Amino acid sequence: MSVAFIEGLYADYLKDPSSVPPDWREYFRRTFEQDAFAKRPQLGPSFKPRSVFDAGRVTLVRDPAREHAKGNGANGGGALSAPPDVAVLQDRVDALVRAYRVRGHMVAKIDPLGLPRPTQPELDPAFYDLTPEDMDRVFSSRTIFGAESLRLRDIIRRLSNTYCRSIGVQFMHIDDLEVKNWLQDRMEGTENRVKLSREEQTRILVKLTDAVIFEEFIQKKYLGAKSFSLEGSESLIPLLSFAIERAAVHGVNEIVFGMAHRGRLNVLANILGKSPRNIFREFEDVDPELYFGSGDVKYHLGHSSDYITSSGKRVHLSLCFNPSHLEYVNPVVLGRCRAKQDRAGDTSRTRKMSILIHGDAAFAGEGIVQETLNLSQLEAYATGGTIHVIVNNQIGFTTPPSQGRSSTYATDVAKMLQIPIFHVNGEDPEAVAQVVRLAMDFRRTFFRDVVIDMYGYRRHGHNEGDEPAFTQPLLYKAIAERSSVRDGYLEHLLELGEVTREEADQIAIERRQHLESELSEARRADYVRVHDWLGGVWQGYQGGPEIDVPEVDTTVKVEALADLMTRASTVPDDFNPHKKIQRLLAQRREMAAGARPFDWGAAETLAFASLVTQNVRVRMTGQDCGRGTFSQRHAVLHDVVNGRTYMPLVHLDPNQAPIEIYNSPLSEAGVMGFEYGYSLDWPDALVLWEAQFGDFMNAAQVIIDQFISSAEDKWKRLSGLTLLLPHGFEGQGPEHSSARIERFLMQAAEENMQIVQPTTPAQYFHVLRRQVLRTWRKPLIVFTPKSLLRHPAAVSSLQEFAESGFQRVLPDTRPDQANTKKIFLCSGKIYYELERQRAERKRDDVAILRIEQLYPLTDAHLAAAMQPYAEGTPVVWVQDEPENMGAWRHIRIRFGEQFLGRYPLSVVSRPESASPATGSAHTHKLEEQRLLDAAFS
Repeated sequence: MSVAFIEGLYADYLKDPSSVPPDWREYFRRTFEQDAFAKRPQLGPSFKPRSVFDAGRVTLVRDPAREHAKGNGANGGGALSAPPDVAVLQDRVDALVRAYRVRGHMVAKIDPLGLPRPTQPELDPAFYDLTPEDMDRVFSSRTIFGAESLRLRDIIRRLSNTYCRSIGVQFMHIDDLEVKNWLQDRMEGTENRVKLSREEQTRILVKLTDAVIFEEFIQKKYLGAKSFSLEGSESLIPLLSFAIERAAVHGVNEIVFGMAHRGRLNVLANILGKSPRNIFREFEDVDPELYFGSGDVKYHLGHSSDYITSSGKRVHLSLCFNPSHLEYVNPVVLGRCRAKQDRAGDTSRTRKMSILIHGDAAFAGEGIVQETLNLSQLEAYATGGTIHVIVNNQIGFTTPPSQGRSSTYATDVAKMLQIPIFHVNGEDPEAVAQVVRLAMDFRRTFFRDVVIDMYGYRRHGHNEGDEPAFTQPLLYKAIAERSSVRDGYLEHLLELGEVTREEADQIAIERRQHLESELSEARRADYVRVHDWLGGVWQGYQGGPEIDVPEVDTTVKVEALADLMTRASTVPDDFNPHKKIQRLLAQRREMAAGARPFDWGAAETLAFASLVTQNVRVRMTGQDCGRGTFSQRHAVLHDVVNGRTYMPLVHLDPNQAPIEIYNSPLSEAGVMGFEYGYSLDWPDALVLWEAQFGDFMNAAQVIIDQFISSAEDKWKRLSGLTLLLPHGFEGQGPEHSSARIERFLMQAAEENMQIVQPTTPAQYFHVLRRQVLRTWRKPLIVFTPKSLLRHPAAVSSLQEFAESGFQRVLPDTRPDQANTKKIFLCSGKIYYELERQRAERKRDDVAILRIEQLYPLTDAHLAAAMQPYAEGTPVVWVQDEPENMGAWRHIRIRFGEQFLGRYPLSVVSRPESASPATGSAHTHKLEEQRLLDAAFS
């Protein structure tokens, strides 16, 4: 009930009783018979029954029985039992209004197939004891935009039009009143319809024609070929067109898209402007030698182009390449968008944006969706809001919604965010246009994600060779009887007189002629495809073999190193770090002075400091990486007095490049995917993702398999992303010992990535600098240590940072190699155990070589390291990992029984095991001792 409305009516009544409606006149007469009440009414306490007047004057009595019967209502409480006066009726009307906002989407006509939906008793006026006689009563409607008072029937009509036609909206879960009121005003003020100009209506018709004819053409020319048709959801094309147009109005000049395969070819042709001839050439598949052992199917490919809007504005569009793991491209898109924003200095997140196109089954089913949504409002990952478009086919392959999700809608996971969810009937293109405008304006106003759930259907099976009637006979019988959305919208325009059939037919004729011309070009014998690989920000970088890339100098002068380390370990006078951090900073200043060797954390700090002062951006995210899982980094310091933070690496030099080190949420696939995406658009930055423990990368395996290890081979897309994976067998159990070296080596081929396990701080320093200073861009997998972070022998002098670069193989440290009778090859922490045992056993006849770069590693590098040793000297590969894990089987497959064809090769390791490590610390020590005994036996 509106207080101001009743107060206003009462003021009018005092001036002239005949000026108010009879119901209200009678109410005021009965209630205020005595002059004592003829003063300005006041609200009672908040805990008293809801009334404009003090509870002592107007008492509304609660009826427990009625509250029990209606206590689950949308108004959150029971109806009030009172004499049937106008104030009580107003309360009931207010409850009905709220019910429409909360439940209206449940009866909205959003399904083009018209499948029945459950009734909602709370939308029936009778639920609130409102009778037909009340329909013409005038009630306060001040909460409805643009009307102070309306008849009840007009209130219902307006709310029904707003929330129960072709658009259903979920927004009442939003806590922020300003956001809810903004949405209510924008929707109820227009009854959720946008007034389109003839030009806009014609654009819809043209886009629908483009979409429909493209699919028909593909089906006719390539019968049975997989294209993952958009038929049944063609309104996606005008939807995207309107989104781009509105984005341009908001000042957006670049949009990054991500989508699965459903409708992808249509979007490529009709939104991103990919030449149909190139698409047809991919269908023709006449160049088998071109893609031998590489490439990808046509409906996974990406594209970029410039889109010119109707107002002449240019918007650059990029569609990311995408594997069949449907939703895993989502964080990649966001990472690319954030990188573009950062590169352009778009700190307001207004000039670059992202649009993600999902399938209904995948949006509800894939956990990566939740991970991506969770990133949206975090400082490290915010992009100003993403538009999510669900192409809702109401089926997943052969699985209906009743078997594919436990929620009412495919989009219910998005209610975790304070954002609206718009459900819209895809066969009502003008409703789609309204939703797009609302969504784009909401994003621009509140910098949040928005979800558009566009209901359609899938005219064919999962692909064009599939028979959907096997499993959904009734559904596909109904679908077969439906005409296209283009035909339905054309009839609508014909009725309005906005277009003639001749004009519509001419549009279709021109589109078919264009496609025929493109097909002819695609089939020409002299057809030449022009590629845009390694253009733009990637100009000057390369992939391919490492041998083609010159080495770079990664050293830094001692004086510069000392100065950087000093500045990186200094805090302002008014900053109060923890006393242990004060001691750490003092130790690092001692390192800078040459009085103490560098440990792992200091070496990393020095690598970052040297890069940012060379104008190289550094970005690192991961779980707890600000401090470091093992308390080794302390890049972000915390004041123990007031809690403020300070990051010395940000304050090295006024002209330095930015450095970001952010703690990530407890997410692997989402965050790794985001950083991979960031690396795609910032090749000249050092971009790192750190696992809390190396085995955490298990939860991001899809990103590793489908993007990091294979993108160059499939899509000719390079990345310099660095993964830091703590690895080492130290008795911490199966889950915190192994970063699964064997998996990466199994995927290593065609020099697709670099796999290293450095054993000294200086080696780590040089490999990080090499990663970004070389023009060779490959993912870098670094197996980082745990116990070695503080191992007294795992240190480096200041000179090692200044005098040598990264060495793929570290030679034996003995001064005399002449009496060598056995050679140990190893990688990682086990080296220090072998070195200790060699000293204790006085085995000067054993050489220990460290393989620091496991891949790629040429025979030439290995031969140079083996040069001091006589042919036939036994070589033993020694590893902590079980025999079926670690690097051994990679080594065995590559070299067989003779290392480099000259040295007998064998292995010492833990026995093969289904689990990486024991859970017993004592058993671990026993296993390690037996392993060392076997090596030296």
